[in-house]
Amino acid sequence: MRSAVVVADTGAPAAVHGVHGAAGTTRWTCLARRAGLTGAWEAVEWASVPAGGVSGEHLHTRTREVYVVLTGAGEVTLDGRPYPVRAGDAVLTALGTRHGLRNTGTGPLEWLVIELPAETPAELPAGPPAAHPAVAPGTAPETAAGRCRPVGSTVVTDLRRTGPLDPSAVIGGPLRLLHHTGLSPGRRTDLVADGVEHTVFVTGGGGRTSVGGARVPLRPGTALTLPHGTAAGLAAGPSGLAYVHAELVLPGGGRR
Repeated sequence: MRSAVVVADTGAPAAVHGVHGAAGTTRWTCLARRAGLTGAWEAVEWASVPAGGVSGEHLHTRTREVYVVLTGAGEVTLDGRPYPVRAGDAVLTALGTRHGLRNTGTGPLEWLVIELPAETPAELPAGPPAAHPAVAPGTAPETAAGRCRPVGSTVVTDLRRTGPLDPSAVIGGPLRLLHHTGLSPGRRTDLVADGVEHTVFVTGGGGRTSVGGARVPLRPGTALTLPHGTAAGLAAGPSGLAYVHAELVLPGGGRR
């Protein structure tokens, strides 16, 4: 069966109670899941908690996870260390590390979740998580060659300013591109899933996408996920188009 581009939105979220043991309710939507995808995705999700809300602290023994904060302000705890986060920041969490998120602002705290499974049993941590060096918000430790080395978890301050990021440099795995980017009014770009798979989440402005001859409106809260072998064109409307874009590399270039 030929793969199809997955179009989803956050218009009708579920109410999930007691996420990771925390009191209160989280609004949640699954935007894509590994069924129908070739790459090592677990899921792409959207979540939101109200002022004072918490997504409980938990240990990652089976998956690595990326958060991109979309609205609001909060505090993320990474391996017991608290870091402030706000809209535009990214949080990278590797296998064997622990994190939680609290809304410290006055409005909703919303974030995008990209979850990736361990690729091999050898990646699963044995025993308690290793101690990782502390990483200041907005930085990633570097080797002498100037490239990030895996440390387990970090906060990247303002992904929009930082530019394209290679998450695998910190958390390992096949997710090789993460950025918060956009198109000027009237501009367009094409995404082709050849040897890679893409996910896009619209954060501002508007426009449309062309998929297989059909035109689908793009607005904040719309997500596109492109399985291997598909393509989609993004076109910005009069107010431009802003979006988070992640790209996952397929083993063997996607050959089956």
